[in-house]
Amino acid sequence: MRTNIILDDDLVDEALRISKIKTKKDLINKALLEFVENRKHLNLLDIAGKITFIQDYDYKSMREGK
Repeated sequence: MRTNIILDDDLVDEALRISKIKTKKDLINKALLEFVENRKHLNLLDIAGKITFIQDYDYKSMREGK
């Protein structure tokens, strides 16, 4: 998707330097990927403590098809 945006040049330069990513396109894609992964992680934290687990559940037997 083509998009024209105005970015903070100093911030972009610092991000390029820190990440060692060569292009602005790759930098933006990486930033978006990390943003999405971070938000998904936060969503998992929202349910922490709200799920009860069966204490003697044997997940290994499920993997082995038993």
